[in-house]
Amino acid sequence: MPVTPTSRNRLDEEASPYLEQHADNPVNWQPWDETALSAAREHDVPIFLSVGYAACHWCHVMESESFQDDEVATVLNERFVPIKVDREERPDVDSVYQTICQLVSGGGGWPLSVFLTPEGKPFYVGTYFPREAGRGRPGFLQLLNDVSQSWETDRDEIENRADQWTAAITDELESTPEDPSDPPESDVLESATAAAVRSADRSHGGFGSGGPKFPQPRRLDLLLRASILDGDEAAGEVAESALDAMAAGGLYDHVGGGFHRYATDREWTIPHFEKMLYDNAELPRVYFEAAAATGADRYARAASETVAFLERELQHPEGGFYSTLDAQSATPPSRLGESSEAEDEEGAFYVWTPGEVRAAMGDEPIDGVDPETAADLFRDRYGVTDGGNFEGGTTVLTVTTSYGALADEYDLSVETVERVLVAARTRAFDARADRPRPARDEKVLAGWNGLAISGIATGARTLDPALVGTAADALEFVREHLWNEESKRLSRRYKSGDVQVDGYLDDYAFLARGAFDCYQVTGEVDQLAFAVDLARTIRAEFWDDEAGTCYYTPASGEGLVTRPQELNDQSTPSSLGVTAALFDELDLFVPHEEFGSITERLLATHADRIRASPLQHASLVLAADAHARGPVELTLAADEVPASWRETLADHPLPTAVIAPRPADDAALEPWLDALGIDEVPPIWVNRAAEGGEPTAYACRDFTCSPPQTDLDAALDWLER
Repeated sequence: MPVTPTSRNRLDEEASPYLEQHADNPVNWQPWDETALSAAREHDVPIFLSVGYAACHWCHVMESESFQDDEVATVLNERFVPIKVDREERPDVDSVYQTICQLVSGGGGWPLSVFLTPEGKPFYVGTYFPREAGRGRPGFLQLLNDVSQSWETDRDEIENRADQWTAAITDELESTPEDPSDPPESDVLESATAAAVRSADRSHGGFGSGGPKFPQPRRLDLLLRASILDGDEAAGEVAESALDAMAAGGLYDHVGGGFHRYATDREWTIPHFEKMLYDNAELPRVYFEAAAATGADRYARAASETVAFLERELQHPEGGFYSTLDAQSATPPSRLGESSEAEDEEGAFYVWTPGEVRAAMGDEPIDGVDPETAADLFRDRYGVTDGGNFEGGTTVLTVTTSYGALADEYDLSVETVERVLVAARTRAFDARADRPRPARDEKVLAGWNGLAISGIATGARTLDPALVGTAADALEFVREHLWNEESKRLSRRYKSGDVQVDGYLDDYAFLARGAFDCYQVTGEVDQLAFAVDLARTIRAEFWDDEAGTCYYTPASGEGLVTRPQELNDQSTPSSLGVTAALFDELDLFVPHEEFGSITERLLATHADRIRASPLQHASLVLAADAHARGPVELTLAADEVPASWRETLADHPLPTAVIAPRPADDAALEPWLDALGIDEVPPIWVNRAAEGGEPTAYACRDFTCSPPQTDLDAALDWLER
């Protein structure tokens, strides 16, 4: 019997909710740390690496089938070092091994199951494996035995494959071209939007001809920008079609607001029900921007309801945002028979039966409409039928009937139908609140909070200035708990007072983006200074001047088998693309830091990749487009920006503009310079004081400026001509 390399399951020492879920497995799980890696080297046994996250459905299935099984556990404990990783805490580990899964199999996902040499080199990879062979997949127990046997008898072959796969990962993730090209020109946005339009589902909205369908917020950014700045009508049509389809379909929670992870079908009807912070950060930002561009109230409503969901269900009492809500929850009592017991089911919290709708309406009329009719209106509006569209005869709510059609059918005015349905949704929300709730992953992640801060700040700029308080509170929470002011370093995760993991590029870049977007609304120089401090650390820890790129992991951090970059947009934006755009904008405030030069180098380094597949590099395309167009500045010199100006700004989408509030008088700039750690007034503020004590706007495009304007409309007209 081989010596057991690990004696116990160590996950009870971890704060990650995902790792805690596995702390009582008979598998002797180890966290990814030097203790575990040393054990593999010392005993010369392979590592079995399992990567997942708390809200992952198939992760739960594999745990139930295999990781709670004593026979599987015995093999894992005696012949491997089993390591569990929360991909939300350690995206660097996930990125490295997810890449080889995609290269080898053409796909990936979670749970990610990887067999590694003691040096961390992969030699076998997959995702979900059933305990016994089936569904076209090998049985996990047999796979463990086969890998263990091969480790003993075919070691040279395994080592050779591991070396080849590691070289492939390095080539894909770490390498940069020896002879960089010039940065992409302005036509790169046209190429990207043309690709997006070609891939659009013109029948059902979104992208692709089947399911699953994902929201793709950065593709929508491309389309909206091309529509606004270049007058591309097709791009605007595709963007609106996708936005309408997502907000009307089952991806959107029509009772409580917020978006689920993705739709399993082409029609956007049945979602995967988990709710992720990053989706509910990025999507409201896009909907707010679309509302400003089109004037459509339906987009502002979806965005506002999503922010309300964040505030209600994912916000820490002190301001930061938690990570996820699980897809599963216990069956509500209304769906249990006399002898049945509640079990966790996907979507149980969100779906409806006709009887549940009727019960939710209660006994009181709504706006003169009896509760039976109100229930009928709700069922017809959202497609709730006896047969349902989901499991067990339940229905995922989708908008299936217009207000006008309902008004005709029920002989009511459209206004009455709207009022009744608003009140009916409230009654449904109150009734749903009594159901067993999905579990919540209460990690606070710096980068995901940065996305939320940015999205909510966008809403404050385009719709309701009061929203900036929510964004600012979240920013202050992350700054207080995860930022070390002395060392100027950021940690990634906060959970119940426990702080872990050095920040990655996305943590710094997304949080800096959020801080900068807050400053553009509030005019608080401390928020701008925080963005600049984060950018300085990006330059110190992630920028590699020789390679001409920013790596995803800090130079002072743990070394993996390769040092990844994050070029592609996936479930979150490319941190490299966000960095490139942010550095170009911050360069206007601290030009001596040469952030703009880094943007130029980044775009040149990756120019060939961006041109070859612009749709896969949407964030980098957006950065390249803004860089090629040149800076657009709107400096607002005022001690307090007038409310009427905020309303005017909300009606004027400015996709590539930097809004730069500053004090009315030059004398008041001195403490601002101190906060930024600079000696000279930056060009974006210099000689741009308020005229005659009146709030004054200065509009500049590509280093050419309008005269000072006390009429904001005049300044915006100059920008838009």
